[in-house]
Amino acid sequence: MVVAQKIVIMGVSGCGKSSVGAALAEKLGTTYVDGDDLHPAANIAKMSAGIPLNDEDRWPWLALVGDSLAKSEGTAIIGCSALKRVYRDTIRAKVSESVLFIHLAGSKELIAGRMGKRAGHFMPGTLLDSQFATLEPPQSDELALTVSIDQSLDGIIATILTDLQEETP
Repeated sequence: MVVAQKIVIMGVSGCGKSSVGAALAEKLGTTYVDGDDLHPAANIAKMSAGIPLNDEDRWPWLALVGDSLAKSEGTAIIGCSALKRVYRDTIRAKVSESVLFIHLAGSKELIAGRMGKRAGHFMPGTLLDSQFATLEPPQSDELALTVSIDQSLDGIIATILTDLQEETP
């Protein structure tokens, strides 16, 4: 159905990267890597304390995300906020083939509501404003899909799969 490719599920914290990434990987018969698992302990401690990451905090993490994607065989999916274009460029530079970014887009109110319901995540809802302030949605010259999260998980996955079929030659 879909040619082997590298996919990054991106968006602000709480948009559903982990849920969508895992469900999409299952549908495509591949694995999902949660980029949160690649954060250094210092980054997690900083975010847990309600302090937003800066670029210097993110560069080593983004390099690990890109390296993880680059070493994967066939279709690979990783979740990573990839909020700025320069962050996406950093990931792309690590991978020797094209990288598709799937931007999970939703309103601040919708995402804040979802974040308020999740338990056990290190990222507090108080950092959502900083995430939206940093976000630079993918532009038309980037290989990217934007998918509204204002629908069920099944709906999001169906939308992505349809879009992937349309993108595949």
